[in-house]
Amino acid sequence: MTGQWKPRDDAELAAGWRLWLELGSCAWPGADWDGTPAEAVRGLDRCFAACDEILDGYHRGGGPGDAAAAGLVRSMILAANWTLELWRDDTVPLDAERAALLHADLAGFADHAASVRTILADGGGWASLPI
Repeated sequence: MTGQWKPRDDAELAAGWRLWLELGSCAWPGADWDGTPAEAVRGLDRCFAACDEILDGYHRGGGPGDAAAAGLVRSMILAANWTLELWRDDTVPLDAERAALLHADLAGFADHAASVRTILADGGGWASLPI
């Protein structure tokens, strides 16, 4: 994902900053992971909900639907939704083949999230912070 983003006002800057923070740790399961796909994607579920909340708050505050920050948030909702739909109800412990598939899906999401974080950091002026 390539692109530039410059916040047009404080509301868009705040939405971008909040998205940047949310994307920092949602792609991979934590140390307490139980070995099931459903638990592995719980972070994406939280990210999906946070993105929905960020977008709703931005629009309630008068932010336009065509704003770049809104587009970045929507891209994360779509990226999370794809993986969630595949794995959120799967509670069967993973075998090697399914583990590789899940890892590939999570890695794709993580790559997209990293790209969005870079765009936000560059445009928001906080690129010196660790990604």
